Amino acid sequence: MIMNFLKRVPAGMMVVPLLLGCVINTFFPEALQIGSLTTATFSSKAAATAMGIQLFCLGTTLQVKEMPQVLKRGGVLLMSKFLIGAVIGIFIGKVFGMDGILGLTTLAVISAVTNSNGSVYLALMQTYGDDTDSGSMALLALNDGPFFTMIALGLSGLANIPIEALIATVIPIIAGMVLGNIDKKVRDFFEPAGSVMIPFVGFALGAGIDLMNVIKGGLPGIALGLITIFIGGAFIILCDRLISKRPGYAAVAVSTTAGNAVAVPAAVALVDPSWAPYVGTATTQVAAAVVVSAILVPILTDRWAKRFGCPKMPLG
Repeated sequence: MIMNFLKRVPAGMMVVPLLLGCVINTFFPEALQIGSLTTATFSSKAAATAMGIQLFCLGTTLQVKEMPQVLKRGGVLLMSKFLIGAVIGIFIGKVFGMDGILGLTTLAVISAVTNSNGSVYLALMQTYGDDTDSGSMALLALNDGPFFTMIALGLSGLANIPIEALIATVIPIIAGMVLGNIDKKVRDFFEPAGSVMIPFVGFALGAGIDLMNVIKGGLPGIALGLITIFIGGAFIILCDRLISKRPGYAAVAVSTTAGNAVAVPAAVALVDPSWAPYVGTATTQVAAAVVVSAILVPILTDRWAKRFGCPKMPLG
């Protein structure tokens, strides 16, 4: 009964645990902080570990001969996601300053639009895409955190770029890929675990979101989610269709805000303290964008795939 329900919900294996984690963290936060294995498995502290394991398992499925296609397809999604977020954010910052516009801070815009939820993307690709689509998460994982946000800010001279963050992000993927290419049995053993980790990642990311903060994000936060989906998504779809010659379902799936993006404003402020006064507001607005995009993007991806086709739902 539970599995049937999760399968009916687009990216349900990711979205439902994420929302459940949000609810528990909002109303019963102490339940996740009792310590030991419970906290290590189900609190927000588990997110990085769960994602690292997921990326390692995914890395074992990447074959060297498939990398050119993965780099091409995933690279278009990654760069278009980054470019649209950087352009929108830098434009707002240059024209309206750090305060942003209509209550929507510049820091929140760049943090939300440049970051995509890799776990939602992977869950959707396993439903609608092919192995190359799923393998592209290895690239898209690079924008699930502060790295590309800091690059965007760095283009404006507002932040330094931590090269170590890039290296730390790709090591699990590379380690998995090396082992998976050396021994096919390693790949066969770890491949199923990538899917198994999806609900754990979803719940842990949700456990780091307080729904009260989403409410505090208010209309600007909701607007930020819609900007990420519809303005950012439109540009990504355009690039995916024109450059990659793809139907666009993967572009829709990547038009989310990463759960980890909630921590990006604080990370940026550590590098550049001038952003510190905006961290609180930006964090609540990004949290709202995370929830809005996690709910709407799976629904939109499902409709887009059915209308324009995908590997598992071909037209005709």
